[in-house]
Amino acid sequence: MAKRWLTPREAVAAMLPLAAEGQKTGIMFGPERTGLTHDDMTFANEAIYIPVNPQFSSLNLAQAVLILSYEWHEAQNKPPKPRQEPNRAATKDELHNFFDRLEGALDEAGFFTTPELRPTMVRNLRHAVQRAAMTEQEIRTWHGVVKALAEGPKRKKDIQ
Repeated sequence: MAKRWLTPREAVAAMLPLAAEGQKTGIMFGPERTGLTHDDMTFANEAIYIPVNPQFSSLNLAQAVLILSYEWHEAQNKPPKPRQEPNRAATKDELHNFFDRLEGALDEAGFFTTPELRPTMVRNLRHAVQRAAMTEQEIRTWHGVVKALAEGPKRKKDIQ
């Protein structure tokens, strides 16, 4: 998966302005032995890596949480940089709603021809949409695209 990788400090710097605007932010931590699954990672906007000495690269879950918590605490003493996006980012609920609509339309159109591959294809589609980091306005536009494609050529005739 092509994710933007951030250090803990970079991740906190990206989350603070969102939190200051009242948006919900979060960090997912996976199990110590296995980390997050691919399905879990499709819901992440970015991935965080903790740069450690390669000869001693093992961190446990508590250590990872401590490092992120420390960076969050330290960043609280600095004013957040203002965001420059005119529209707010799409919420996870808005993304999930779009995923449901898109996947339903693709089912109706017969896009998923091999049932065994459907979960992988859905994960790839969701990941691509997540990576786009769309605004709520862009999600609304994509809802319109799905609707127009589902209605097919009849809509074009109605417009003319």
